[in-house]
Amino acid sequence: MSEMKRSVDKPRIRFEDPDWANIAEAGCLCADMHVHTDCSDSYSNIRRLLKIARSRNVGMAITDHNLISSLEAVDFDKEDVFIVPGMEVSTSDGPHILTYFYEMNDLRDFWQENIRPRLQSCPWLALKDCSTEKLLDILEDHNCVVSGAHPMGYLGSNKGIEICNRKGYISDETVRRLDAYEVICGGMTREDNIEAVMSFKKHGLGITGGSDGHIAEDVGSAVTISKADDVESFLNNILKGENAVRGSEKDFPRRALTGLTSFYNFLDYTPSVIKVQSLQMAMTIKRGTKRKMNKGNQVS
Repeated sequence: MSEMKRSVDKPRIRFEDPDWANIAEAGCLCADMHVHTDCSDSYSNIRRLLKIARSRNVGMAITDHNLISSLEAVDFDKEDVFIVPGMEVSTSDGPHILTYFYEMNDLRDFWQENIRPRLQSCPWLALKDCSTEKLLDILEDHNCVVSGAHPMGYLGSNKGIEICNRKGYISDETVRRLDAYEVICGGMTREDNIEAVMSFKKHGLGITGGSDGHIAEDVGSAVTISKADDVESFLNNILKGENAVRGSEKDFPRRALTGLTSFYNFLDYTPSVIKVQSLQMAMTIKRGTKRKMNKGNQVS
């Protein structure tokens, strides 16, 4: 049995604190695939995150909301921390979609052409005119891996694609255009992560895991593991289902601290926040009304 099989593949998903040293000794790469910086709604500077990741022998996907400034500050040719160029895209209809690119140049081109023109006054919020389906259409022309962030949403919100699917807002066909689900998200509850595990199997998707870290100390608390040598083989293994996920959720005090961190960052954009949230609430009410009417028509 290979080191990969012994170390990370039985079972593929484990709710436990990752053993970073053991993962490295097994010849595998591991990366926290959901990390935020002060480029968006975190106070964590990219240099501090890199220092912590280096000390823990953990890679990272930097996935700021709709922005890539922190990644632009990284010299990929000189950096000794394994970094996946990424972004968490906030769609106009609710779900947050994690996008992982093989090359920083490709991510930059995607952002400049498709994301920057759709930014709100608060750039971290839901994009203008970019539904989940439209985003997936755009991504068809880009070489990347796409994963549904925190699929069950936060606190009943529509920020997860699976909860939108269960509400009837997003079809099974659209969900299955993704490559993976984030089956362990450090910011979610255990119950919601278990639902995500059940759902990735139902849709036949791959798996990723990440801390959704908005605090530097979160780095590496949930990781994606792969027998890989570089970004290309790491991402390809997600597509092939030859990876594993290890991680644990944040306790309540750390979740509360994360929430406060995001809240204070959003205060400077209060008018934009109110506008976007109101539009999304109206969209949710409209969808719910339409769904009830359709059910009523089916009964009659």
